[in-house]
Amino acid sequence: MAQHTSYEEQKRFVVRGLILLGIITLVEVFIALWAKGHLFGAKWEGALHYVYMFAMVGASIYKAYFIVFHFMHMAQEVRGLALSVLLPMSLLIWALIAFFQEGTSWGARREQIREFNEEVVQPAPSGAKQGYLLVPDCSTLKG
Repeated sequence: MAQHTSYEEQKRFVVRGLILLGIITLVEVFIALWAKGHLFGAKWEGALHYVYMFAMVGASIYKAYFIVFHFMHMAQEVRGLALSVLLPMSLLIWALIAFFQEGTSWGARREQIREFNEEVVQPAPSGAKQGYLLVPDCSTLKG
């Protein structure tokens, strides 16, 4: 357990934490605008796109860690309680991955259905019989 701090020290810590989170968020927004080509006109493609994605995921994980450990006071808890909260979060991460995978699969299948529905059917050549004969022609039967 951590020692008790005064109100002024706690207030300074919260303000510093908010400033840190704000700076990280501003850097994320700047990188996102730059990577998508909104700031300097050139989109990040190829390996730079993966650097961009890694930076976004890394910054988001750090912000989540900071919020959980400092603002939700997990850093001051005993190890067993902290693990009982943090380990089930891995199931949440697994669920997010599963939902994104399912959504991608659903979207691809929906696109296949849309393409099938928009398929153009060629008309039958002129002179060819069309339709079905519902009643058999009795004159062709040999009896």
